Amino acid sequence: MILLALPNKGRISKPVNEILEKAGLKITVRGRSLFANTVDEEIKVMFARAKDIPEFVADGVADVGVTGYDLMLERNTEDRIDTLLDFKFGNARLVIASPENSEINSLEDIKDGMKIATEFPCLTKKFLEKKGLNLEIIELSGATEIAPFIGIADLICDLTSTGTTLKLNRLKEVCEVVSSTTRLVANKNSLVDDEKARKISELINAIKSVMYAQSKRLLMLNAPKSNLEEIIKVIPGMNGPTISEVKPYKNDDVPMVAIQAVVEENQIFSIVNQLEQLEGRDILVVPIERIIN
Repeated sequence: MILLALPNKGRISKPVNEILEKAGLKITVRGRSLFANTVDEEIKVMFARAKDIPEFVADGVADVGVTGYDLMLERNTEDRIDTLLDFKFGNARLVIASPENSEINSLEDIKDGMKIATEFPCLTKKFLEKKGLNLEIIELSGATEIAPFIGIADLICDLTSTGTTLKLNRLKEVCEVVSSTTRLVANKNSLVDDEKARKISELINAIKSVMYAQSKRLLMLNAPKSNLEEIIKVIPGMNGPTISEVKPYKNDDVPMVAIQAVVEENQIFSIVNQLEQLEGRDILVVPIERIIN
C-alpha cells in the first residue's frame, strides 16, 4: 500500500482532485476525515497542508505527495525527495515587492538593514544571501501585504500569480525570487521498494494520461469517400485517422466514410473550417478524459 498526501485546501487542491478523478482514482471521503480510501485498495490518501507535504514525503510519513515547488524549496526538501512530474499548473512566482510610492524599484535599491516581511523566511534568506544582502526578516503567517503600511517592514516577499493582488494593495514588484508550479513528489525509499515503486508507476501513468488528453479532442465526421485523401492531409491524427465505410440509404447515394481522429484543441477552429470546405458533415468535437499511449 502507498499513502498519497494531498493538499486539504488552497489553489492547487481542486485541480489535483479533478485530475485524479479523471484518472479513475476516485477518492471516498467521510466527513472531515484526514484520511480517505480510493477505488484502488493499494492507494490511500492523507489530507494535509500543502506546506507540510514536502516534509511528510521526505520523512516517509507519505510515499508520494502533491505540493508546490516553492514549498519544497522553503522546507529544504528538494534534495531529499524525488520529483516525479510537473502538473504545469498552480503557476506562481515568489517576488520581492515594495510600496508603490517607495524609492525601491530594483534589487540594486535594496540596502542592508532594511526589513522584509514574508511567509517564506528560508527562501527569502537564501535569496538575499546569494545576492550579498543582509536584511532583517520578519516572519508572518498571513496578510503579508499590509506589513509596509503598518511600519513593520520596508519590503515583502510573497507569492503572486498575475500581479493583481500586489496592485490592489498598492505594491510593485521589485524582483523575482523563484517561479513555481505544482509537482508530484515521492519518498526516495518508496521508489526503491519494488511493490511501492510498481504502484507509484501506475499512479504516474494514470495522471500523465489525463494531462496528455487535456490539450486533445476527438474529431468525428462523415465525408464523401472521394475527398478522403484531402481530409487525411487536414487531420492526420496521432497515428492516422480511423476510417470506416458508411452504409448508404439508397444505391444512388454518394459513397461516404466515417472518420475519427485525435487532434490538438488549438487547431480545431482551423480544421473544422477546412473540413466543411471538403464537404464534411455531422462534425462532432468531443473532449477526451484520458489517452494511454
